[in-house]
Amino acid sequence: MAGTNLLTLIDDIAVLLDDIAVMSKVAAKKTAGVLGDDLALNAQQVSGVNADRELPVVWAVAKGSFLNKLILVPLALLISTFIPFAITPLLIIGGLFLCFEGAEKLVEIFFHAKPQSEKNKKEVSDLKGYENQKIKGAIRTDFILSAEIIVISLGAVAQENFLSQLSVLSIISIVMTIGVYGLVAGIVKIDDAGLYLVKDIKQTARAKLKRFIGRGLLSFAPYLMKILSIVGTVAMFMVGGGIISHGISVLHHGIEVITGYLSGLAGSWLSYIIPSILNITIGILAGLIVVMFVHLLHTIKNKA
Repeated sequence: MAGTNLLTLIDDIAVLLDDIAVMSKVAAKKTAGVLGDDLALNAQQVSGVNADRELPVVWAVAKGSFLNKLILVPLALLISTFIPFAITPLLIIGGLFLCFEGAEKLVEIFFHAKPQSEKNKKEVSDLKGYENQKIKGAIRTDFILSAEIIVISLGAVAQENFLSQLSVLSIISIVMTIGVYGLVAGIVKIDDAGLYLVKDIKQTARAKLKRFIGRGLLSFAPYLMKILSIVGTVAMFMVGGGIISHGISVLHHGIEVITGYLSGLAGSWLSYIIPSILNITIGILAGLIVVMFVHLLHTIKNKA
C-alpha cells in the first residue's frame, strides 16, 4: 500500500511538472517580444563604462534584476488575488516612466547636448558615480520591463492554481534574467573577443582566419553599440506606449481601427508595422508631456 501511494505521488508530481513546463513554454512565447526590448534596453544602459568594469556592471544589474523579480512575483500574485483592478493602472504608471526616460534622452540630445570632450571629462572625473548611475538606471528600467513580463506570464496561467502560477512565474523570471544578462555580457565584450583573436600572430590558416574574424568584430562593435543605443531608446517608447495604449481602451481601439483601415488600403502586411509605429508615437507624446510636467514642477519648486 505504501509503495502504491509513493508511486501515485511520484506520478502526480511528474504530471504537475509536465504541466508547469508546458505553461512556462506558453508564457515564454507570449513574453518573447518584451524580452527582445529588454535585451536592447539593458545592453544600451550598461554601455559606456570602462572595459574592465563592463562585466561587474552587468553582474550588478543582473543581481538587481533578480531582486526586482523577487519583489514582483509575490506582489503580482497578491495584487492579482486581492486587487486585480490595480494591475492596469500600475502598468500604465510604469509605461509612463519608460516614456519619460526615453523623452529625457531625446531632450538631452536635441536641446541640451554637451560637447563630447566636456562629457568625457565629467565621466572621467567621477567614474564611480557614473557607473552607479548606469546601474541604477538599468535596474529601474528592468523593473518596469520585468513587471510587464510577469503580468503577461500571469495572464497566460490566470486560470491555474496558485502553485502552478508561482512555479511558472519563478521559472520565467529565472530563465529570462539569466538569458538576457548572459547575452548582454556577451554583447558588451564583443570588442574584447575581437582583440583576443587579433593577437594570434601565427601564420597558419587558422590564425589568419582568427585575425580576420577579430578585425571584423572590432570594426562591428562600435556600430553595434550605437545601434543598440538607438534601438534601446525606441524600445522605451514602443514598450511604454504599448503599455499605455493597452491600458486605455480608447487608444487601443483607435490603433485597431487605424491599422484595419490602412491595411485595407495598402495590404495586410501593414498590420505588423502600424501598431508599433502608433505605440512609438504615443510613447513619444506621453514622454514629452511627462517631461514638461516634471520641468514645470521643478520650475515652481525653484520659485517657491
